[in-house]
Amino acid sequence: MNRPLLCLFLAITSLRAEIKLPAIFSDGMVLQQQQLVRVWGTAEAGEEVKVAFADQAHSIVTDPSGKWSITLNPMNANATPADLVVAGKNSITIKNVLVGEVWVCSGQSNMQWTVKQAGNADAEIAAAKHPQIRMFNVERIPNMAPQADCKGAWKEGTAANVGDFSAVGYFFGRHLHQVLKVPVGLINSSWGGTRIEAWTSREALEERPCASDMLADWKDHVSKWDAAKEQAAFETRKAEWQTLVKKIDEENAKLPAGKKKTKPQAPRPPDDPAKTPHHPSVLFNGMIAPLVPYGIKGAIWYQGESNQKRAFQYQELLPTMVNDWRKQWVDAFSFYIVQLANFGNGKPVTKDAGVADAWVELQEAQTLTAQTLDKCGIAIINDIGEQNDIHPKNKQEVGRRLALWALAKDYGKNGPEYCGPLYLSSAVQGDKVRIQFTHTGTGLKTRDGGEPKHFQIAGADKKWVWANAKLEGSEVVVWSEAVPEPVGVRYAWASWPEGANLMNAEGLPASCFRTDDFLPSTLGVVSPFKENVPATKPAQP
Repeated sequence: MNRPLLCLFLAITSLRAEIKLPAIFSDGMVLQQQQLVRVWGTAEAGEEVKVAFADQAHSIVTDPSGKWSITLNPMNANATPADLVVAGKNSITIKNVLVGEVWVCSGQSNMQWTVKQAGNADAEIAAAKHPQIRMFNVERIPNMAPQADCKGAWKEGTAANVGDFSAVGYFFGRHLHQVLKVPVGLINSSWGGTRIEAWTSREALEERPCASDMLADWKDHVSKWDAAKEQAAFETRKAEWQTLVKKIDEENAKLPAGKKKTKPQAPRPPDDPAKTPHHPSVLFNGMIAPLVPYGIKGAIWYQGESNQKRAFQYQELLPTMVNDWRKQWVDAFSFYIVQLANFGNGKPVTKDAGVADAWVELQEAQTLTAQTLDKCGIAIINDIGEQNDIHPKNKQEVGRRLALWALAKDYGKNGPEYCGPLYLSSAVQGDKVRIQFTHTGTGLKTRDGGEPKHFQIAGADKKWVWANAKLEGSEVVVWSEAVPEPVGVRYAWASWPEGANLMNAEGLPASCFRTDDFLPSTLGVVSPFKENVPATKPAQP
């Protein structure tokens, strides 16, 4: 063999023999305390791999495919940086490793929203001196098949880095760190505008009847995709948009400031269905599967805005995803959900009772999941939303309310209360309905000190009217002279429930709820290709 070929052969042989680790195992990582911790990677088939960390040393021989996995014994939290060494025919040293609490932070744009985009950003960044808080940002790459690795790097929670951290994730982790006094690792795997089905494995979706139409529609959409045709149609829409914008600009130039017309948004370029982040399972494949089975304590989830038109289906899709992730990790870890904030949703505030609203139906789906699945919780934030901005700036309070759940349920740090009032039951007494709640804390109250507002009531005719309400101890009594025989009550049943003021004495707001079993407006909408049911469609009898 001549020298160039020999060098090439040796280089290829050496490459095959190299130990490789997923990106999640890299400098600055945080390992989960008090659990068995898996470390895994690839090397040459039959190669002995050794892992050493702290006072532990383990070894294993790779399987015929070159894969290996070693389990570290449970460790206590340790804020002193240490090296983790993986050795075989080559050696990898992972530096600055801490042991503490690790949480996955996932969802769409409100989880992706960074500290530099949140309220009080400059002060928060300047005050970020938390090198024991680390965040791994998973690069946003969809994939049609489950991946063994992703791209990303661990960063310390310092002023130089924290501006690019997920704000909800950072403020959640900061609260944990300040209370627990241990390192906190946060794995941010989020993508704005995405739907829950993209974060769920194909196998899990195929098991759910509610997803069958959606999967069939996507298969049909992919098979019929014609890139050239779609691009041509886009160019036509773009030209029409440019013509319209030019016309509006000419008209606005002649109008006073308060009379100028609003320009329409530019049309979106064609989205290849095989590459889009909206296709079912592609974000699970590219951004969750590579993390499994990295040791974690739990997950926090802020998503749902993009599924609101299929809110009833979300009652099944959300628990499906939670159970899917737990199955993948082989761990029924804690899962805490952010209920969507109050938001105008692009509609004028209605003064009418009984208007169907897909946004609040999605909030209901989130709450039902939290109430029915073990080790789940709901952070209610319907008091800090912004009417005209789907991204409320107060991410500090969102993170804190999620942390209250974790501190109470995972770390035994029980304060007076960790959740706002949740509907428990109701009883009709003559012309009144008496409502009972969980999480009343040290008592119910209203935010403004007045009577409870934004309650609706209906009889068997399903005609909703605004109701009177009053507090009686830990209960709310609701009635209306117009409904002598009530059968249902609703509270904060709108995307922007103006005036809703029920809370507990600990300052945590009550969730929206309904006591009726009338059919929701989003019933039967089970595919994004069929989301043509108006959000204001009345609930059917």
